[in-house]
Amino acid sequence: MSFISATEKRALITGASSGIGKATALAFAKAGIHVALVSRSQDKLEAVAQAATEAGVTAKAYALDLAEIEQVREKMGAIAADFGAIDILVNNAGMGYTGNLMETPLVDWQRTIDLNLTSVFQCIQGILPMMRDRSQGTIINIVSIAGQQTFPGWGAYCVSKFGLMALSKTLAAEERAHGIRVTALCPGSVNTPIWDTETVQADFDRSAMLTPEIVAQSILHTALLPASVAIEELTIMPSAGTF
Repeated sequence: MSFISATEKRALITGASSGIGKATALAFAKAGIHVALVSRSQDKLEAVAQAATEAGVTAKAYALDLAEIEQVREKMGAIAADFGAIDILVNNAGMGYTGNLMETPLVDWQRTIDLNLTSVFQCIQGILPMMRDRSQGTIINIVSIAGQQTFPGWGAYCVSKFGLMALSKTLAAEERAHGIRVTALCPGSVNTPIWDTETVQADFDRSAMLTPEIVAQSILHTALLPASVAIEELTIMPSAGTF
């Protein structure tokens, strides 16, 4: 258990080695929020943790493959036990996937649902008991505009994100009485490494997209609202309207 003042906030961020997760970790660190960083890549996480530490907070890297969903709940609980009770959980990790539904192999469908939806469910179950114990906590799920509207060729992805939206809204209703806030944050297209992955075939103008830093500022703003206020759904889009 780390020795962090009880008055200071601790956040756990998944997918923290790049993109929105990395930008959020650094924004939180600059705001004085201690960060537990989770992703598959220990080396990339260590670099982010070092940068966060230089901002004057405690930052620790925890390598974990969230696609291995059977172990996620237990390992997230262990991370919180090591780092300290989590005040803010940012579920950011996920994958993109393009392909028409008729041509989507079952294994790809399942992998997309497992990472984008089921792993988030397990992250929440790993952290929520400690939040309930203290009757406080903020959970921010990074959904997508694809959790509000469908896009041809993105079927499995949209289904995973619509599911995540339903998870977020149901959780918000269930946990309100426990003093826990849940936000579904839905960005339009963001210029992150997701566009370079082998499961995404898309040719968009990335210069017109949101930046990870802009999305991170929205996440920080949501996390720092007074406990008496909750943003349950927030959509942030490039002014150009680009998907």
